Order: sequence, then C-alpha cells, then structure tokens
Amino acid sequence: MKTVSEWFDEYSESHQNKTNKLIHWVCVPTIYFSIIGILAHFSVLLTALLLVLAMVFYARLDIVLAVAMAALTLIMAWLIFILPAGPGFYIALFIAAWIGQFYGHKVEGKKPSFFKDLQFLLIGPIWCVDAYLGKVSSKWKSRQKPQIASI
Repeated sequence: MKTVSEWFDEYSESHQNKTNKLIHWVCVPTIYFSIIGILAHFSVLLTALLLVLAMVFYARLDIVLAVAMAALTLIMAWLIFILPAGPGFYIALFIAAWIGQFYGHKVEGKKPSFFKDLQFLLIGPIWCVDAYLGKVSSKWKSRQKPQIASI
C-alpha cells in the first residue's frame, strides 16, 4: 500500500496550477459534501457504512488526517441533517462542482488523477485537509512536497 506522501506526490503532479488548486479547494469539499447529502437522502445506513470504510482507508494512511477527515465529515453530516434541502440540491452541487473540477484541469492542462486510479477520488479530500491544516497551523507538517505554485 502506498504511503500518504506517495499518494500526495502523485496527486500533486496534476495540481500545480494556482487556479486549478483554488478550484479544487472549493470543488473537492463540495463534491464530498454533495455525495454525503445525496446518499443520506436515500439511505442513512449505506451512507454511514461508506463513510466508515472511507475513514478506515484514511486511518491506514495517516491517523491524524483521518481524525481531521472524520471531524469534517461529522460537520458536513450535521449540516445535511439541519438543512431543509432535498436530493436535487445536492445533485446540483455535485454537477456544478464537477464542472469546476474539469475546468480547473483544462486550465492545468492535465487529466484528473482519478482517470489513472479511482482511489484518487478518496485522496482529493484528504489532500485538501492536509493543505488546509498546513495553512492554519504552524505546527502541522504537511505531507505534501512544497510546490512552486502554492495557494
């Protein structure tokens, strides 16, 4: 199994452009949120199972990042619970965020990483969390290599 640093290094290869990175900072969490929202409206049990499996995947990579992802996931699930939105709202968010993602990769000039390996669909959210922790805490040592084009 790859380490979190190996995943991030490979993911970062197609995320060098500043505009693409900014788009990803908005669109990746939006996609994650919308998927939870869509699934939760159809089956809370299935949603919980899939999220537990995702957290196991994250914990195998890095326990601190897994805890941060779990906290983010709980906040998103709580928002979904209290928002009076139906599945159509989350589907619209999902589509809009994916349009943004593909636009970002057009600007970047590189294909999205998940075309190479579907596991990158799970790496995107934890990559954003790692970068965010690096921005908000001087004590957090990001697992990502410093990039020329940083946010």
